[in-house]
Amino acid sequence: MVRREIAIFLMAAVLGGCTMIPRYDRPESPVPQTWPTGPAYANASGAAEASLVTDIGWREFFTDPALQLVIETALANNRDLRTAALNVERSRAMYRIARSELLPKVNASGSGYRQRTPADLSRSGEAMIAEEYRAELGIASWEPDFFGRIRSLKKRALEEYFATEEARRAARVILISETAAAWLTLAADRENLALARSTLDSQQAAHDLIQRRYDVGLANELDLRRSQTLVEAARVDLARSVEQVARDENALTFLAGTTSLPQDTLPRSLSDMPPLTPILAGTSSAVLLNRPDIRRAESALKAAYANIGAARAMLFPRIALTTAYGSASADLSGLFESGSRAWTFAPGINLPIFDPRAWSALKVSKVDREIALTQYERTIQAAFREVADTLAKRGTVGEQVAAQQSLVKATEETFRLSNKRYETGTDDYLSVLDAQRSLYAARQGLISLRLADLANQVRLYAVLGGGGELDDQRGDDASTTPSE
Repeated sequence: MVRREIAIFLMAAVLGGCTMIPRYDRPESPVPQTWPTGPAYANASGAAEASLVTDIGWREFFTDPALQLVIETALANNRDLRTAALNVERSRAMYRIARSELLPKVNASGSGYRQRTPADLSRSGEAMIAEEYRAELGIASWEPDFFGRIRSLKKRALEEYFATEEARRAARVILISETAAAWLTLAADRENLALARSTLDSQQAAHDLIQRRYDVGLANELDLRRSQTLVEAARVDLARSVEQVARDENALTFLAGTTSLPQDTLPRSLSDMPPLTPILAGTSSAVLLNRPDIRRAESALKAAYANIGAARAMLFPRIALTTAYGSASADLSGLFESGSRAWTFAPGINLPIFDPRAWSALKVSKVDREIALTQYERTIQAAFREVADTLAKRGTVGEQVAAQQSLVKATEETFRLSNKRYETGTDDYLSVLDAQRSLYAARQGLISLRLADLANQVRLYAVLGGGGELDDQRGDDASTTPSE
C-alpha cells in the first residue's frame, strides 16, 4: 500500500508539469515597420534608437523643479493611480490562490464520541456504550494535476496579474503626461492673463488720452467710442482669463490628488520654464511593443491561451485523493498507545463520458482567444496612429511657431505705424483699432502655439511608452513571477 501511494505521488509530480495550453507565438504587428513619411514628418524623424525613450526617466525629461514636485505629488496622491496599484495587489493575491491549488491542503483533526445503544436496539440484547477517539493528519480531496488543468488556471492568473501591472504602468504614464499638460496649460493661461492685463492697461491709457483730446476738441466722438470698445473688450478678456486660470489650478490640484498646491510649484509663464529633454521616435515602429497598454493586451492574449489549456483538461479524467494518518482508540487514554495507528487512503476518479458543456466551454475559450487577438492587434494599430499623429504635429509645429513669431513682429510694426499716423492726423482711429486687435490675437496665437509645441513633446514621450520606471523603486517586476 505504501509503495502504491509513493507511485501515485511520483506520477503526479512527473505528469503535473504538463499542460494543454496551445503554443504561443507573438502575432505579427498589423502596422508598417517604419513611421509614415512625407512633408508633415520631415522634421520629426531621427536616427536615434526608439527604445531609448523608455530609458529616459520622467525626472530627466521634465527638468523644471516645480513641475517635478507637482508630478511627485500626483504620483503619491492621485486616486486613480492608487486604484490601479490596489488592482495589482488583488491580482497578485488571486495568482497566489491559483498557485496554491497545486499543493495539497494538510489538516490536523481530532474527534471523539460516546454513544449508548438501548437493549432493544442492541444485537446482544443488552444496553451498551460505544466510544471512539481519533487524532489524524490528513489531505482532503486533493487533485493531482495530471493533465495541467490547475497549472493552466495558474498561468491564466499569472498573465492577468501581469495585465493589471501593465495597466498600472499605463495609468502612471497617463497621469504623468496629464499632470505635465495641465501644468503647461496653467503656464500658458497665466501668460494669457498677463497679456490681457497689459493690454487693458495700454487700452485704458490710450482711451484716457483720446478722452482728453476729445475734451479739447482734438478728437471726435467716434474715435472715443472706438477706443472705449477696446477697453471693454480687454476687460472681458481679463475676466475670462482670471476664470480660466482658476479652472486650470483646480484641474491641476485634482490630478495631484491633494487639497492645494504650494504657490512656488505653480508656473508663472511658458517663457520661464526650462526646455524639455528632446527625444526622437527613431525609425522603427517596434518600440510600440514596449508600451504598457500593448503589453497589457498581450498578457490578456496569453491568459486566453491558458484558458484553452484549462478547458481542454476538463475533457480528461480528474482524480481526487483523500488520505489521513493518525491514531484511533475506543478509550481516550489509549489514543496514543502502541497499536492505535490508523490510516485512510481514498482515491477517486471522475471520467467524463458525455458532457456537452465541457465542449462548449472549449469553444468559448477559443473564441475568447480570437477576441483577445483582435483586441491586441487593434491596440497596436491605435498606438501606431497616436504616434503618427504626434509625429505629424512634431514635424510642423516648429514652422508654425516661427511663422507666428514673424506675424507678431509684423503686427507690432503695423500697430506702431497706425498709431503714429493717427497721432499725426493722417489716418482715423479705425486703423489703430484693427491693428490693436490683430496684435492681441497674434500674441495669443503665439502663446497657444508655444503650448502646442511643449504639449506635443509631452505627448510624444507618452505615446512612445514613456519612461520613469527606472526611478520608480518598485518592489516587483512585471516580467517576473510575483514574490512570495
